[in-house]
Amino acid sequence: MSTSPQVLAWITCDSVYVDPATGKHTLLGIFSNLRANEFPVTHPRMIWFLSFSDLTLGNHQLKISIGLPMSDEDPRVIIDRTFESPGPHHRINLINDIHRLKFDDPGNYSILIEIDDQVVLASTFPITKIN
Repeated sequence: MSTSPQVLAWITCDSVYVDPATGKHTLLGIFSNLRANEFPVTHPRMIWFLSFSDLTLGNHQLKISIGLPMSDEDPRVIIDRTFESPGPHHRINLINDIHRLKFDDPGNYSILIEIDDQVVLASTFPITKIN
């Protein structure tokens, strides 16, 4: 077992259906980038599905930030929430509903995912202009 939280999945999609009988998650409309005719652009709604393991028992803080590398602007915190873990042997699935996320410019945006102020994933999210 690891001593720090492990990211098992980070998936951007349109919707997540959780079956009430089985608890299974069905992810709909998975995507890994956005394209727009003009900027600024506001994406109406997306879900960031995260799955973790190796989280200690108790409450934890999830923070997700997004920004353009080497920009004068600080990254924006788009998710800042608490969640509970029943212990390190459990997988935790979090559905994060993001509304009206605005992008002023195209670029390869940096994504930082933190749990309890510890970076657990650094990735990118490309936003491109349609020619």
